[in-house]
Amino acid sequence: MKRSLLAVLLITGTLFGTEAQSLPPNFFLTKLSNGLEVLVIEDKTVPLITVEICVKNGSYTEPPEYNGLSHLYEHMFFKANKDIPNQEAFLDRTNELGMQWNGTTSNERVNYYFTLNKKFLKEGLEFMNSAIRYPLFDEKEMKNENPVVDGEFQRAESQPTFWLINDVNKKLWGDLYSRKNVIGNHDVILTATTAKMKVIQGKYYHPNNSILVIAGDADHNEAFRLAASIYESWPSSGFDPFQQYPIPEFQPLTKSETIYTENPNARNVIVYRSWHGPDTRNDLKATYAADVFSFILGQKSSKFQQALVESGLAFFGQVNYQTCKYVGPIGAFMVPNPAKVKEAMAEFDKQIAQWGQDDYFTDEQLETAKVQLAIEDARGREKTSTFVHSVTFWWASASIDYYTNYVDNLKKVTRQDIKDYVNRYIKDKPSITGILTTKEGRPALEASLSK
Repeated sequence: MKRSLLAVLLITGTLFGTEAQSLPPNFFLTKLSNGLEVLVIEDKTVPLITVEICVKNGSYTEPPEYNGLSHLYEHMFFKANKDIPNQEAFLDRTNELGMQWNGTTSNERVNYYFTLNKKFLKEGLEFMNSAIRYPLFDEKEMKNENPVVDGEFQRAESQPTFWLINDVNKKLWGDLYSRKNVIGNHDVILTATTAKMKVIQGKYYHPNNSILVIAGDADHNEAFRLAASIYESWPSSGFDPFQQYPIPEFQPLTKSETIYTENPNARNVIVYRSWHGPDTRNDLKATYAADVFSFILGQKSSKFQQALVESGLAFFGQVNYQTCKYVGPIGAFMVPNPAKVKEAMAEFDKQIAQWGQDDYFTDEQLETAKVQLAIEDARGREKTSTFVHSVTFWWASASIDYYTNYVDNLKKVTRQDIKDYVNRYIKDKPSITGILTTKEGRPALEASLSK
């Protein structure tokens, strides 16, 4: 997520050089004695409640021998636990409560959520409590689920662009590739054991590494009371997981490199260039500039789009940035016109070289980007049951304040901020360029581009 998305900042801390604002009037935040943060987002629009728990876990915690197991753990969450004997009973209970449920895994968070009628808030909280605290990791259920998770992997592999991005990421992240590879490794997934699931649980599944969100038609005082009565007995780990098990720092790229990805299903040449970008621990200001600039480049009126797509040199061009706590990647995609690949590549390079110039975008384009991003943000808040996922994403990779003050900080982005972002992370900085083609088409393409 995120056009495309330091420890967690305190509510009373600072963002972008200014004092953090208070939470929105319908946000109520507390912390239980065991360290579990509880956020209630009141919305009386419809008589529904979404209960979500988010854990700071994901691929960034995974060395190679665990790569993909945060995702498998997500699947095992919806299986047997001490109160639910098997998945059939789990599904029966979800039907009794009339709930919709799911979970997701990304680089820096795993979240699980239920949406149900508000009258079942207590039951939903109890159901979530059993699943998060007491999973059984039944061997039979795990053996059944391993190929399901691996099947998601195989479906992703059916897309040629998967291989392009994967090859670029291997170069971009080097020895720490597994910590950016959410989907994982086939062999690791298929040979996963209960013991490995318990290792993950012991490291990260603690109240002091989690947030519980109750969003919808709830009274925050009652929600806090219920949350405390059900979750306060969940013992704290007694340690900070990220001090006990530090995330290794990604080493900066030392040189630019161009690689080729050969795939028999490729129908067009596709180019993907990626750089190491800012992160929320070290350069909050640049994360906002990255979002605004990416949006400017995506508009038809931008020099980037005019020079590549509107000119007919390319069918598609896009630039994105993913906000992360640990090095957010910057990516530029292009699908060149098959008859003009060399010319498109030359223009692609030319445009990127101009990004730091004063006149690369107009004042109107800058202000339009801010307005449109604010509109996107407002639209994303309209449905509380999905809005909550954005809140927990930002809690894990930045802070709740980062999100609630997001639009205000976008408005502060200046032309100089964007120049500083480009100069620090893109201009003359090492990058990895991947080019997708077929085995048969590569020799002629490579020869053409080398002239």
